[in-house]
Amino acid sequence: MDLKVICVLSIVLIIALSTLAEGRTLPTRCQCKLDPKERKNCGYPGISPMECRKAGCCFNTSVLGVPWCFAPRAKKVEKVCPNDPHARINCGFPGITAKQCERKGCCFRAHPADVPWCFYHRMVEE
Repeated sequence: MDLKVICVLSIVLIIALSTLAEGRTLPTRCQCKLDPKERKNCGYPGISPMECRKAGCCFNTSVLGVPWCFAPRAKKVEKVCPNDPHARINCGFPGITAKQCERKGCCFRAHPADVPWCFYHRMVEE
């Protein structure tokens, strides 16, 4: 592999790992679309856009009189039953009924054969 490619990949890896080490993820564009009146300050006076984003916050200077560095909208998470039968993770036991499975808080689909019929939900970000 070319030395330049290795250097670029190393830098990307370092940035990704430093973000993980801080426990912060960059907010999505959708999370930063807030009514200016709803913004909650997330920085300090004079914070740079890079420092603001590094802290896991949104930065937007288009409206005066409101915080420019502000907390993002919380991600919406939804529990769904996986559509792919081979992605199912078993939640039951042989012969479990739909009612027993649902009481455990799991999904139940009695088809196809050779895959779990009682299986865990997946968490999906909207």
